[in-house]
Amino acid sequence: MKDIHPALIIIDMINNFDFSHGPILAKKALQIAHPIKKLKKNFNEKGLPVIFINDHYNLWRAEYTKIIELCRNQYSQPVFEILLPEEHDYFLIKPKHSAFYGTALNTLLHQLKVNTLILSGIAGNICVLFTANDAYMREFQLYVPENCIASADDQDNQYALTMMQNVLKANIQPATAKNYIM
Repeated sequence: MKDIHPALIIIDMINNFDFSHGPILAKKALQIAHPIKKLKKNFNEKGLPVIFINDHYNLWRAEYTKIIELCRNQYSQPVFEILLPEEHDYFLIKPKHSAFYGTALNTLLHQLKVNTLILSGIAGNICVLFTANDAYMREFQLYVPENCIASADDQDNQYALTMMQNVLKANIQPATAKNYIM
């Protein structure tokens, strides 16, 4: 068994929720923000990489403060009060659904010697699933804690988790204070 070198990937949690199911997804994002924050705290304490990857909202700047301000509204503010990048966290923007597509993520992970990804964020049935698929094809070990991803529709979220577990060999057990500290 090879050594585990993990990174925590936080997908699209900086969001304006300005779309048809946005208010529903905002409530669900708020529910997963606390367990993601605990994972992030554990990774930060151990000096392990935390990588926020986010839509660019047509700013095309990997400056998270500008994206946060653009996305700040009544739906996003409660999430922002819990979970935002800090100075020592990495931040990348993505042009499409997968965190790997058109980004420097793969290069960054190799430079950091990461072989295991803990995926979190929204939407579980779109961006998290597409990222998991691309990570699997790149032979990363996958953990997708079921209490750290959310989709607008609970059935879609469960289907995505089932696919990640059965097809992509992801461990989907919920994150607790102890089981995702590497």
